[in-house]
Amino acid sequence: MSITARSSLPLAASLLVLLSLAGCATPGRTSMDDPWKPMNRGLYAFNDTLDRYAVKPVAKGYKAVLPTWLRSRLSQFFLNLGYPATMINQLLQGKPVLFAQDTGRFITNTTLGLAGFFDVADRMGMPAHEEDFGQTLAVWGTPSGPYLVLPFYGPSTARDAPGRVVGWFMSVPRYLDVPPAVDYGLKGLEAIDTRANLLSSEATLESAYDRYGVMRDAWLQRREYLIFDGAPPEEALELDEEIPDDDTSSETPNAPPP
Repeated sequence: MSITARSSLPLAASLLVLLSLAGCATPGRTSMDDPWKPMNRGLYAFNDTLDRYAVKPVAKGYKAVLPTWLRSRLSQFFLNLGYPATMINQLLQGKPVLFAQDTGRFITNTTLGLAGFFDVADRMGMPAHEEDFGQTLAVWGTPSGPYLVLPFYGPSTARDAPGRVVGWFMSVPRYLDVPPAVDYGLKGLEAIDTRANLLSSEATLESAYDRYGVMRDAWLQRREYLIFDGAPPEEALELDEEIPDDDTSSETPNAPPP
């Protein structure tokens, strides 16, 4: 249903209020607390097993069969397809300048870049950004809460987990006349493409004694970096330096990849 001129006025006024208030908010820091560690380790082991025996082999086959140039084009297409969510969250975070820049980037790549398969905007000096609803909550001062591992999805926090639901509502195919089979097919292909792109960067994780701890600390620090747009406060996050639990044996540390 289209928005009438009358109904768009209060919407625009509300948006202006949000933009003004967002500029005054103090971003919530990302906590390294892990009080749910036993549960998280169990979910990590579940996800790791699923990855090793199902997702990773498919990703390896995907990488072996598809030529590099085609995988690059598909990765760029999925990146562009998810860009409206970044633009919406930039508005919610009170970043109108970035919103305008990335709107131009999205339009450029969708048109000149043939539905986003080619990153024409990057060649024109329009850098890419990454925003999601979890970052929006952080910008508004919402505490991160404890670290949380989600089944199938992996690392998260009590603050970021609900953002995945909101992100689903921001998905472009959801608002297009796309058959459910095509929508789920695109999501599955995107997941395999993302996993294939990570194959070359997992050597450090595979060689770690406590893969769970390495994954957790790296992910939380990465979130802090994104929330503060690459310039987090000088005060470092407090790392959990506890000795790994006895149940790390279930993660088969140092096991060679299949």
